[in-house]
Amino acid sequence: MKRTFLSQAGIGVLAAAVMVSCTGCGLTKQENLMDGIKKNEVVMSDSMEAGNVAATDFAVRLFEAGLEEEKNTLISPLSVLCALAMTANGAEGETLAQMENVLGMPIAELNTYLHTYVEQLPEEETYKLSLANSIWALKDDGFIINQDFLQTNANYYGADIYRTEFDDSTLKAINDWVNEHTDSMIPQILDQIPENALMYLVNALAFDAQWQDPYKESQVREGTFTTEAGEEQKVQMMYSEEDWYLEDEGATGFIKYYDDRAYAFVALMPKEGISVADYVSNLTGEHLSELLFSPERTIVKAAIPKFESEYSTEMSKILIDMGMTDAFNGDEADFSRLGTAANGNIAISRVLHKTFISVGEMGTKAGAATVVEMVECTAMVVENSQTVYLDRPFVYLLVDCENNLPLFVGTLMDIEE
Repeated sequence: MKRTFLSQAGIGVLAAAVMVSCTGCGLTKQENLMDGIKKNEVVMSDSMEAGNVAATDFAVRLFEAGLEEEKNTLISPLSVLCALAMTANGAEGETLAQMENVLGMPIAELNTYLHTYVEQLPEEETYKLSLANSIWALKDDGFIINQDFLQTNANYYGADIYRTEFDDSTLKAINDWVNEHTDSMIPQILDQIPENALMYLVNALAFDAQWQDPYKESQVREGTFTTEAGEEQKVQMMYSEEDWYLEDEGATGFIKYYDDRAYAFVALMPKEGISVADYVSNLTGEHLSELLFSPERTIVKAAIPKFESEYSTEMSKILIDMGMTDAFNGDEADFSRLGTAANGNIAISRVLHKTFISVGEMGTKAGAATVVEMVECTAMVVENSQTVYLDRPFVYLLVDCENNLPLFVGTLMDIEE
């Protein structure tokens, strides 16, 4: 039975994905490393609660660390967690310990948690969340990949793994794969393949959901959005009455459901005198979980601006600042469970993340992709009425209501950006 509001289980973020075939990617020189590897059945998690709590904390910490003041920010902790979890299956020693600390749980538990989540994803004609994983490895006799690493990512993430020459055709193939699995919302994420690249671990995510109550033409009219700098911008505002009101010391907001209440749009607008950055800096996973667990049932006169936003970032510094230092250090990184390279150590070079969202009268479309680049390093009740018009900068989330997991977390600072 689906819950109709957000539960204590938490707003975690997590990911795993059912990988689909790479047919149509345009890759001409490929070796399927899954040949001879059969996906084994794995044990499902009995309870999602502990994982949700840990993943909630990861989501908030990642969002705080990646927030860019005065700019629209949009990340999918779901996509990032998926790509990094696959990568962590190749880590060992202190490198693995740091990754587990940042990700919020031991990798064995994370694998089980993510696998259980993806197996339970709801999908109907009016809403879907689709995820896919792939791994692209350099075809080189000096790069030996451990079979256990491949088997684990096959078991828990359904990832197809290809070995190929790293040339322009591979660059195009990876971008084409991401474009396909984000429903063309992320047409390109990888800009180049450096000479020392060994592997790419890729997650792609596409979200598409219709509102439970789509906006009528009469509910859409011109309004004004005011930035933190005081600039007024003309926008098309979508007005409605909602049922669930949110408030804490720093913000007011509401929950607006997509069809079947499987997913929801959650808005949190800082109160007058509090900036988005200040509000986010005081946010914790525990507090966010408690806030979404206890909405007030009342009439909410709500308004959402129609908007589209896209965002891209390279997350290396963000993750290093969160404590994942060794994975990016050519001398200290230990990815011995992934494999070995003939001429140097294996480390993460870049973590590329790209997102897109479109919010309109009928619903919301959003896409995300995360690419982890591995390189060979020579060195490296209705009683009251409330009003929440989102006519100035605010924080928003797209939430999986069945598991209470934020798929996306963003800020809207500037409509015209």
